Amino acid sequence: MPDQVMEIGLNAVIVAIVDKSPAILQTTGKQDALPYGKFDPGKHRTMEEGLRELAQAQTGIRPGYVEQLYTFGDRGRMPVAGDQSPHVVSVGYLALSRFSMEADSEVILTDAKLRNWYEFFPWEDWRKGRPELLDNTIIPHLLEWAAHPARVNRIIRGLDPLSRIRISFGLEGSSWDDELVLERYEMMYAAGLLSEAVVDGRLSVDNANIIPSISMAHDHRRILATAIARLRSKLKYRPVIFELMPEVFTLFDLQQTVESIFGRAVHKQNFRRLVENADLVEPTGSSQRSTGGRPAALFRFRSEILKERPAPGLKIGKS
Repeated sequence: MPDQVMEIGLNAVIVAIVDKSPAILQTTGKQDALPYGKFDPGKHRTMEEGLRELAQAQTGIRPGYVEQLYTFGDRGRMPVAGDQSPHVVSVGYLALSRFSMEADSEVILTDAKLRNWYEFFPWEDWRKGRPELLDNTIIPHLLEWAAHPARVNRIIRGLDPLSRIRISFGLEGSSWDDELVLERYEMMYAAGLLSEAVVDGRLSVDNANIIPSISMAHDHRRILATAIARLRSKLKYRPVIFELMPEVFTLFDLQQTVESIFGRAVHKQNFRRLVENADLVEPTGSSQRSTGGRPAALFRFRSEILKERPAPGLKIGKS
């Protein structure tokens, strides 16, 4: 039997803020998918350069901030029985863009469309309170799955399934950790709550309890989960939030952008105090008049902070 041929692919999670929510650029087609292309070492000097070129060709937007996430090559990428096509190992990237439908209406998206990332992860959006989907559907199914005699004592990375659920979903005194996006996704995948478990052949349709959410092609939703977790973590120790902001903004605009990424509301006065104490912004001397309210002062990112502190981020506490 011949050795399996492998290819290196590049996937981009390109994030922008649209309508006060984080949106991702995805390719148009039968399935929701992230921008993707093959790495060509003869054409691309580096993987990041290849990623930027592929993203621009498929979306019409060249990303600004780019960061490598992880290498993905698991079951969701395996060819079906009898398929002789190469097995694709993909390097995932997180990319941030200041593109917005309002400010950049002249930008033409090529083979891409924008979609709110919470459409793929509705249980991660707590801005209007704890999602009912968690208590009505997800957690009951997970607890029932974990209580099965075949799984009660199954230890993975030092934890039994019930303990992993308790930590990942903030049960029994644990707090909800907004960075555990991938852990929650993987628990739901293992329990057969996501359509990917059926597509991958892990479970039959009859043995799955698919919850209402939008899936993606291959393992692209797992890549997106990894990107959301990375960005939420990164915001706490690096000022990457400003890669998503216009050059000038109000503190309320900044607060709403931060809330949209973390998926939860933050206290207005505490947030302003945090930003001011961190010396991340400076006033422009101008203001913006909002409808029915007082003019709001405009600020910009104070780039000198990068020379002054090794970790100038927004240290937002847990929920």
